[in-house]
Amino acid sequence: MTLAHKLVGNAMQMAVCQLAEGQTVYCEAGKFLWKTVNVSVETRLTKPQGNQQGAQATAGGLLQKALDVGKRVLAGESLAFQYYRANGGSGLVTFAGVLPGEMRALELDGTTGWYAEKDAFVAAESTVDFDIAFSGLRTGMKGGEGFVLERFSGHGTVLIAGAGNFIELNPAKYGGKIQVDTGCVVAFQDTVRYGVERVGALNTQTMMTAMFGGEGLSLATLEGDGQVILQSMTIEGLAKALAKNMGVGNDKRGPLGGLLSGSQE
Repeated sequence: MTLAHKLVGNAMQMAVCQLAEGQTVYCEAGKFLWKTVNVSVETRLTKPQGNQQGAQATAGGLLQKALDVGKRVLAGESLAFQYYRANGGSGLVTFAGVLPGEMRALELDGTTGWYAEKDAFVAAESTVDFDIAFSGLRTGMKGGEGFVLERFSGHGTVLIAGAGNFIELNPAKYGGKIQVDTGCVVAFQDTVRYGVERVGALNTQTMMTAMFGGEGLSLATLEGDGQVILQSMTIEGLAKALAKNMGVGNDKRGPLGGLLSGSQE
């Protein structure tokens, strides 16, 4: 069953989802906005069998449960998922990301999965399986973005969010490979290979780029034939902009008042 939804807003989008009776979606804690009263909510530490609300926990014993939770903790995710289910007719539930930016709905047909950076996941149908994938310690350290990715497979809709605006590309249309700022990768199909490589030899020019160009020594590489979603704003860039401008309004009270800030009091 396809998840009926509507993306609303511009600067910070939200997804209004209409659940049929008995239909279930799950989200990461902190991504829920509002719902109708006939949509119930249940919080679980482990994935239920078939990802269905109300089902028994996935078999495998205490060790398997600890591994599931441990992988999410390593990825920096919340300990638990929240499951929303419509009862007594259709109902509405709304989700959003945590940064100003866009959302996308990824449709999985069982043949191709998706990888996403660890902050992108918002919500998914209960028929979509969530797991943690490791890009490799070396790749993660070189990229500076960590070595953990989220992986989605199965059938159904996955909602993701990012910062700024999105652009969708296929590396196959650009010679089979593109290089990307490591913080700009949002999601990509599992037919695309992800890696991190140093740009140029280690010399004076690359050191200048790393120190003053703001790009570091490495870029992410995406190779193959498949869809790639990039974001125009990185979390690191947003954090730096906020830090740089913290207290900027206070310069009105300096010796020159608002003369240089463009404000008058």
